[in-house]
Amino acid sequence: MKAIMIMFDTLNRRFLPAYGADWNHLPNFRRLQERTVTFDNCYGGSMPCMPARRELHTGRYNFLHRSWGPLEPFDDSMPEMLRTSGVYTHLVTDHQHYWEDGGATYHNRYSSYEFCRGQEGDRWKGHVGEPLIPATASWRSGSLWRQDWVNRQYMTDIADHPQTKTFDAGVEFIKANHAEDRWFLQVECFDPHEPFFSYDRHKERYPHDYDGPHFDWPDYRAVTEKPGEVEHARMEYAALLSMCDDSLGRVLDAMDEYGLWDDTMLIVCTDHGLLLGERGWWGKNVQPWYEENIHTPLFVWDPRLHVKDERRSSLVQTIDFGPTLLDFFGVTPTEDMQGRPLSGVISTDEQVREAGLFGSHGGHVCITDGRYVYMRACVTPENQPLEQYTLMPTHMDHRFAPGELKDISLAGPFPFTKQVQVMRLPAKALGNPYIFGTLLFDLQTDPEQQKPLRDEEVETRMANLLVAAMRANHTPASQFERLGLPLVGAVGPEHLLIDRQWAQVKNGERLSQRNDDSSSYHRCVRLTLNEVVKDARLSAAFRTIFGLDLSSTVLDRFGHLTPWQLSFLMPNVTSDMLRVFDAIPAEWSSAGALP
Repeated sequence: MKAIMIMFDTLNRRFLPAYGADWNHLPNFRRLQERTVTFDNCYGGSMPCMPARRELHTGRYNFLHRSWGPLEPFDDSMPEMLRTSGVYTHLVTDHQHYWEDGGATYHNRYSSYEFCRGQEGDRWKGHVGEPLIPATASWRSGSLWRQDWVNRQYMTDIADHPQTKTFDAGVEFIKANHAEDRWFLQVECFDPHEPFFSYDRHKERYPHDYDGPHFDWPDYRAVTEKPGEVEHARMEYAALLSMCDDSLGRVLDAMDEYGLWDDTMLIVCTDHGLLLGERGWWGKNVQPWYEENIHTPLFVWDPRLHVKDERRSSLVQTIDFGPTLLDFFGVTPTEDMQGRPLSGVISTDEQVREAGLFGSHGGHVCITDGRYVYMRACVTPENQPLEQYTLMPTHMDHRFAPGELKDISLAGPFPFTKQVQVMRLPAKALGNPYIFGTLLFDLQTDPEQQKPLRDEEVETRMANLLVAAMRANHTPASQFERLGLPLVGAVGPEHLLIDRQWAQVKNGERLSQRNDDSSSYHRCVRLTLNEVVKDARLSAAFRTIFGLDLSSTVLDRFGHLTPWQLSFLMPNVTSDMLRVFDAIPAEWSSAGALP
């Protein structure tokens, strides 16, 4: 028996023909649908990228204990369990986050691996001089943006693109090993994640009128671009998705050529979606986890069951992928794994869970039963207490700063940490769900999530499902306190939040519809963060008013932005805060800095 997983990053369900998109050129995704079972109710869990991959390995949610980070020493790892059980596991990927500080313990769990360089600002090619960067509709700057334009110089041909090289390596592995038994191949492609960099042959499939600036990498923020620019970005995404379709076809061709459908499982999946101007937002993370970002596509072929070109409606999640592969190879999932093998769903559409948990560390904590979606916000504006529980103190692309470790204490052990205590560290989320309030949607009557509900009976039921899921995940007490939920006992009227936060719910609907512009402000709000940090008093005032330290990491990503621009990326930076900061006396700033 053999298995192949093709994992695309940021694969939008609503762009695929299996889920109703009939306007794009994706013949191989149509072909895939005919050869597999299509899942209608697959949801992500721990968001975003690396937390989702930790779920793939461990089969359990992690976002209530930890933000983006490596596999922990106590974590189960599906590919490692397969390897120690005699299954050869091979990873081919261009996903650069595996090689950063916050992902460095994943790839060594496989028997072997290949890394194809160059995606999204991967620190690949070294150029001391500045690259040529065209005028763009994006607000991006900093080292990641610069490095991406260095890397693009080495991708002038499709054959040079890291996506192409990743699938080259995957097809090469299939060709070399198709006659062997007991192997698992994970072909993991960073595309169609932004930047939406593809080639003329892909762009030509989506003709549209556009004469604006370069725009293939939207920021994660409220939309400020013109409608034509928004449409252009969507077409750039569609073009990159067509490139992914071509690559997918190469694996399907190899399965045909070598007769692998008889004994090889195929899983095609993703970690999350991406907002492309819908609801007035770009990206993910800064807004609640709406359907566009959390409701994901999933296709599975199981050669033991021979079910194809059918659909399944049972609620499944990313945490099920690892147990499904373990079960396929006859390896028993561990007791710590919360996911379930999907063979029963494929066979008879059996239910594997009543409700699915999802969210990001410090954000909304959400639950869905397949019909209702309940997004629980924090109970106070401070979004506290919030803590990290880890033995691996690294963020996405940098280590924890010494200041973050000053208040360290030991906690646990938790039931899933293998009798090991962990570090407990005070944490602060970059965003704040309080500004959006607690949300409840009925997907049956409102699939676009345009009409938030105010229903105490449904909220009580969904909040009880949420509490049960949090307890099953051994969620720390601080999260219950942050969310205003009971650590023990049932949810009562005193725990309900929608009525209490209804003003925030209605205000949250308008957050992407700003009626102010930069000309509304005349002083400090028109300074860049790089200018603000030069003055100690301004910097201290910024920290007090906005609750954000101007660290080197923040300045690298956002230093070129003004506080007004920052408010589009961080909705918790309100117009009231901007007005307070704008009123700071001119003499506080460095001489001549203020306009």
